[in-house]
Amino acid sequence: MTTLNPDLLDTTSRVVLNRAGDIMRQIGKSVLTPEVVLLALLRIPESTAYRAIARLTEPRGFKPQDLEKETETQARTRLARSADLNFNNDQNVAIALSDEMVVVLDEGRSIALASGEIYIQTEHMLGALSQSGVSTAGLLQRYGVTPTALASLIVEGVVSKHSTTTDWVQQAKGGKLAPLYYREGLLRDVSTLLSLADDRHIILVGAVGSGRRSLAQSLALLIAEGKGPTGVKSIVEVSDSAWLDNPVLAMQVALKQAQGGILFLADIHRFLGSAARSDLPQAARDLQKAFVAPAHTDGVPDSATIIIGTTTDADYTERIKPNATIAQKSHVLNVPAATSKECLGILSVLKPRFERDYGLQVTDDAVKTATTLAGRYVGDQPLPGAAVRVMNRACAVVKSSESATAFKAETKTDNRLDAEDVTLAVSLMTGVPVTRLGADERTKYAQITQSLQARVIGQDEAVLAVSRAVKSARVGLKDPKRPIGSFLFLGPSGVGKTELAKALAEFLFGSEDALIAIDMSEYQKDDTINRLIGAPPGYVGFEGGGQLTDRILKSPYAVVLFDEVEKAHPRILDILLQVMEEGRLTDGQGRTANFAETVILLTSNLGSAYLGDSSLGDAARDLAMNDVRQFFRPEFLNRLDEIVMFKTLSPDVLRRVLDLLIGKEVKLAQERGITLEIAPAAREWILAQNDHPEWGARPLRRILQRSVREKLADYLLSLDTPPSKVIVDAAEGKLVYR
Repeated sequence: MTTLNPDLLDTTSRVVLNRAGDIMRQIGKSVLTPEVVLLALLRIPESTAYRAIARLTEPRGFKPQDLEKETETQARTRLARSADLNFNNDQNVAIALSDEMVVVLDEGRSIALASGEIYIQTEHMLGALSQSGVSTAGLLQRYGVTPTALASLIVEGVVSKHSTTTDWVQQAKGGKLAPLYYREGLLRDVSTLLSLADDRHIILVGAVGSGRRSLAQSLALLIAEGKGPTGVKSIVEVSDSAWLDNPVLAMQVALKQAQGGILFLADIHRFLGSAARSDLPQAARDLQKAFVAPAHTDGVPDSATIIIGTTTDADYTERIKPNATIAQKSHVLNVPAATSKECLGILSVLKPRFERDYGLQVTDDAVKTATTLAGRYVGDQPLPGAAVRVMNRACAVVKSSESATAFKAETKTDNRLDAEDVTLAVSLMTGVPVTRLGADERTKYAQITQSLQARVIGQDEAVLAVSRAVKSARVGLKDPKRPIGSFLFLGPSGVGKTELAKALAEFLFGSEDALIAIDMSEYQKDDTINRLIGAPPGYVGFEGGGQLTDRILKSPYAVVLFDEVEKAHPRILDILLQVMEEGRLTDGQGRTANFAETVILLTSNLGSAYLGDSSLGDAARDLAMNDVRQFFRPEFLNRLDEIVMFKTLSPDVLRRVLDLLIGKEVKLAQERGITLEIAPAAREWILAQNDHPEWGARPLRRILQRSVREKLADYLLSLDTPPSKVIVDAAEGKLVYR
């Protein structure tokens, strides 16, 4: 026995058949008949069919309850034969359909298609039940429910609600389309293209979150106000469920309903490209026919359907541009990210919606803070999308703190959303500590030198060079397009080059995780450039993006460290030259990563032999620079803000570095509930074990690992009860623990 395809029915119709199955068993029937289905319709007042019955029976002095009584009587006495077709209800129980019920469903589908729907809705089912030849027809017609009367109600739109498509213009006229901020320049461009005599189709190209859909909805608001392009009367969108259930029929229905208006297709690239890449290739043929259809049909102006689709730059290049039909018959309109001023206006318009949806009072400061912090810290989506995400997250944080949830955010409960709540939400989204976001930046950056020197010991010249660039950038005294600073660090291994990068990342962005460290020894071949910026469309790994560009797109505030840059392929150096000069880099998918808020650090071992030889004195710098000039091209060196040379660490500096490393060991032990104390004699013993002081701090770290941490572990394991305090001292040429 076959089963009815559930995708033929809309949600309410499935509810009706489920209820009909329950009624069928209650009255002792084994087959679902038209009478039982009509009885179910009459017992679901929220259905469209019930409203239609109520509207049509009222002029005759009847009520739906009167029809319900007669229908139940007829259902109990009705005999029917199974059609070998079942409907599986929500509990996956098979309900046998009668021969006549199959006819009703088939006729209902015909009525739905004639009405421009792909789903059988309750009003279509009711229309089929009233058709001559169906056992319920006479009963319904006595109460004034006839096919003609129902068809009239559906055409007038009195009782019918489209489930396949939505007309934004009709929604706007009915006050159901939310107010939107008008981006006047873009709306003017759209209106101009729609006023062309031919080829009026538009492809809106932009990143997700740039406001492409809102632009089309803004146009619908203008049309509803009578201020839109001449001859455009509607903007129709198809529901996602319709695309998934029957894309071919959904496209045909949508093109018919949008005739004389606009069909809006989000992610239009879904329909195009090769069969392997296209998500909905079945509907591509009808879509392409719409693009080549003349703007005037049979002498009737503006009778064709205009297509407005959205896509990204990468998807346009890969899937749409190769399609000559669509590329030639449409116009590309780039939708850039909103400016901070535009984003502030957009959030101000959306503010009442946030207040209504979350039941909160949203302050103006919250809107301003969301705009600022979203543009600065939420880099994986442009404005206004990023700011809208921040506002929704902030509202959810406040709302959850007021509800009886098991896990509550640490925020106040005064039913208000202010700047502090938005700051907390951004902190939760990005991982940047909330205190960093809200700190007084003037005081913070005035102390940058001291903060960096506390971690990077003995390299005051390098710290000062980096600090000067960061201070200048923060007060606006830098090229807004270029990075905050671009530095080349020279010096032997272990003198603090990487440590300075980590310290800078923590100071600027609150965490060492903001450091993007790239080992350039992995990029020695020509083809490794694709790992940095992503493969171009059509190549293997295209969807994966680039290791560098993806990180910057997600988090544009970062310290980027290119370690041992001299080992990279010359093409990689050309890319770095563009980053340092223009402050941007386009990846393989056509997305532009902005480096204007990054610090670019390059480390190199060039000249380290001279810089590590203290006997050369000041001559070491000149010799090191000779090596640098011989390796790097002049145009590359000219893009650097400064070449910083790190000195070898003196014995006094190594002693201070050891104190710093010991402090980390003490902190690690404290986290395990142990107070660790390392005596002065033990410190001297550790320094004496350093056979290669010219290698900087790294040998000291290894000595601590081997002689302190590992030996301490052995000592603790030898005790029955772990002590609360351990003292490490030196005696007889070795470390002792007590």
